[in-house]
Amino acid sequence: MIDPVNNFRIPDEWIRRAELPPVELEKLIASGRYVLLSDGSMLKRGYTTGTVAAAAAKAAVLSLKKDVSKVSVPTPIGLRAELSVVANNGEAKAEKDPGDHAFDATAGIGIVAVASESDTIVIRAGCGIGLKKGKPAINPSPMRQIGEAIKEALLETGLKGAYVTISVPDGEKVARDTLNEKIGISGGISILGTTGFVEPWNEHLGEMKKELIKGADKLVLTTGRQGVRFSHLLFPGYTVILIGSDISSGLSAAKGKVIICGLPGLILKWASPGILKDSGFLTFAELIEDDPENPLIDRALSRAVSLSGKRVVLLNRNGTILRDSGEPA
Repeated sequence: MIDPVNNFRIPDEWIRRAELPPVELEKLIASGRYVLLSDGSMLKRGYTTGTVAAAAAKAAVLSLKKDVSKVSVPTPIGLRAELSVVANNGEAKAEKDPGDHAFDATAGIGIVAVASESDTIVIRAGCGIGLKKGKPAINPSPMRQIGEAIKEALLETGLKGAYVTISVPDGEKVARDTLNEKIGISGGISILGTTGFVEPWNEHLGEMKKELIKGADKLVLTTGRQGVRFSHLLFPGYTVILIGSDISSGLSAAKGKVIICGLPGLILKWASPGILKDSGFLTFAELIEDDPENPLIDRALSRAVSLSGKRVVLLNRNGTILRDSGEPA
């Protein structure tokens, strides 16, 4: 049995530990919405903002001609996603289901689409969607996903084209709890999603971590819960894995592009275990609170880069960047 979202081959012993009959289990796994863990329990994936926007757009077009309360939309990896919607006379709303992700800043947010008949397909970003360098913060993959969903609605309704405006009424408010402004996105949230699904929080993934690390083209290894939260915001499109202090094992398993990101303590202690000796500080947290420009931080960061050969990003507790080594030369 293979998880269709991350292509992880699920071990037979995990399947035997599951409480569900194999046929039912296989159906759930094949949907992409569920992750089987090593103890036989399951976690639920959420949907990306791209998938939710696609559902709202499709429902808005469909509602020009018919009643609709649920839609099925394509995802970038070929699976289907089914979402409930509220739609009427060309306007529809879908809400973001975070699944079992504890730190999804956009959980429960409503995405609205308004559609009218047109000769072609036009997709416009409305209020609550952020801008980066004057352009809507809608990544290419979800933009294609939205377009495909609209095409499906046109085929079903017989319409030639549609002019669709997508907005996020609470987008600007929710964006204040993200790091969008720090990465140059203003006025709202981003519409993201390379698979269409949001992985459940990785602390619970146990033995699957190593396989996820191996299979990730773009990976963030992080050391704690704050790192998980802010890494998802700082590095959209990356697989974020909570590795704790076991940074070396994570690096040895990784095959793709890797960033080490998190609060400084574990990262710098891993790189330079004895660097605080005779410094007068017991922990890096104390050192940073006393003097965030202390050269000991830079010395340990340099060692972390040398040891890993990777980009290392140290975070403050509010998600701002304390140090960013940049890509190694």
